[in-house]
Amino acid sequence: MTPTSHVEDFLGYPLTTQDLDALADEIVAGVRAPRPAKGQWLACLNPHSYVMALDEAPFHAALHQARWLIPDGVGVVIGSRLLGGHIRARVCGPDAFLAVSRRMNAGGPFKAMFIGATEDTLGIVERRYRSDFPQASEVVTYSPPFRAQFSAEDIAAMRTLIERHQPDVLWMGLSAPKQEVLLAQLAQGGQFGFAAAIGAAFDFYAGKVVRSPMIFQRLGLEWLPRLLQQPRRLWRRMFVSAPIFVGHVLATRLRGARGPR
Repeated sequence: MTPTSHVEDFLGYPLTTQDLDALADEIVAGVRAPRPAKGQWLACLNPHSYVMALDEAPFHAALHQARWLIPDGVGVVIGSRLLGGHIRARVCGPDAFLAVSRRMNAGGPFKAMFIGATEDTLGIVERRYRSDFPQASEVVTYSPPFRAQFSAEDIAAMRTLIERHQPDVLWMGLSAPKQEVLLAQLAQGGQFGFAAAIGAAFDFYAGKVVRSPMIFQRLGLEWLPRLLQQPRRLWRRMFVSAPIFVGHVLATRLRGARGPR
């Protein structure tokens, strides 16, 4: 990960302390620079991803390779405060997606790529994106095979697609940890300007899943309506991962440390 002053050590992870606007401004400035940076990408840290990474070394490594690791969860915000950090608001993947897209659109023509989800979902995403962001001169979509782990051939096909189109922004909408591990591999080629692993943002944007009302988002309870909508998918996050995460935060606070380094 490229060093930055807008970072704090949170349970051993380099977590960005920037708010949404500052983050989006920095990302787009890098993409639009006369000599733009290549292969830089963003990942989200929330209590569930933190716990998953405890037992999955490739995921742990990928999160450390991301240029920006954002506090995507109210639990992370509260944890930062408890450990003396400086994060005061969550920055979630779907919001970063819209903020960066708006700024890219305001700056003139750009190329976008979407990897993930089904062909049907991607079709809706492409049509809406072209309408919302008309400066997107090229919008490429790709629905990868649905399997637990991508083969070398799968990854090579995606790398070839990226090399052919060289998007300014690449949006990855798969589940964690698959999307982060994949992006860490694809970033090595440096054939895109900026990429982000944003998970369910594709489904939100396509209207396949209704995002929680703004009042729940502001109260830090966005998870509650989603849990009611998708209990089978999300119960583990709330009733297994969340208690483990809280335990690690409290143990770190009791030790008087900011986390393992």
